[in-house]
Amino acid sequence: MIMKRQFLKIFIAGIMVLAMNLISTEAYSQCAMCRATVESNVGTGSTDSDSQVGAGLNTGILYLMLIPYVLVGTVGFLWYKSNQKKKARMA
Repeated sequence: MIMKRQFLKIFIAGIMVLAMNLISTEAYSQCAMCRATVESNVGTGSTDSDSQVGAGLNTGILYLMLIPYVLVGTVGFLWYKSNQKKKARMA
C-alpha cells in the first residue's frame, strides 16, 4: 500500500511537471525602469539591432532572477540528501 501511494505521488508530480512544460508560455521579465531606459535609448524597436538589445536585456533580467532560485534549490537538495543519510545511519 505504501509503495502504491509513493508511486502515485511520483506519477502525479511527473504529470504536473510535464503539463507545466507543455502549457507554459514564453515569459519576458522587465521592470519599468529598464523598459523606459531601453525605449529612450533604442527608440521604437523597429530595426533588428534594436530587437537584439531588448532581447538581450530580457535574457539578462531572467538570468538574474534565476540565480536565487538555483541557489536555494541547491541548498535545499543538499540538506535533503544529508537528512536522508542521517536517517539511513539511524536505521
